[in-house]
Amino acid sequence: MIRIVTRARLAQLQQDVERARARTREVQEGADRAFAGHTRSTQRLTAQLETARRKAEVARADALDLQWALDNAKAQLAKAHDQAAEQAARIEALSETAADASMVLLLHYGEPHSIHPDKPAAYAYAATLGAPLNGWGPPDERPAARVTWRCVPFIYDAGRDHFRSVTAPAVQPSGGAA
Repeated sequence: MIRIVTRARLAQLQQDVERARARTREVQEGADRAFAGHTRSTQRLTAQLETARRKAEVARADALDLQWALDNAKAQLAKAHDQAAEQAARIEALSETAADASMVLLLHYGEPHSIHPDKPAAYAYAATLGAPLNGWGPPDERPAARVTWRCVPFIYDAGRDHFRSVTAPAVQPSGGAA
């Protein structure tokens, strides 16, 4: 089929082509601007991502250092707690006056002769002075002056700041005197 194109139609087609080219340039410029903006955004985001990764690495290293320091501090705290508990137990043990921690006064015919940490030590010392090793019995009703050797246990009463006999009852002074 053959078509005859007139001048007016040709002019009209040329105007349409120019408008299409102008529109194409506008769209291309818009696309170029959008691509440039996208490229700048991508570069900016890439730079921010790299900065964030570096900061995350530094934060991870700091976290590991802090975790090590925390673990070390916990270990030292546990050790200090154990030492404090041990020392508190020692202080408590030393500050308590145990009933079996009394001392012994060795009497010779009722007169004070020597002080010993316990009865076996007093018996051994008396044996060096001629007393028999065996034959020590509980104190009887005889006066101390009639007995050759006698052991009298006593303790230090820290509350009253004096020594007292273990066998004699603790007696309060009469008349309210302290």
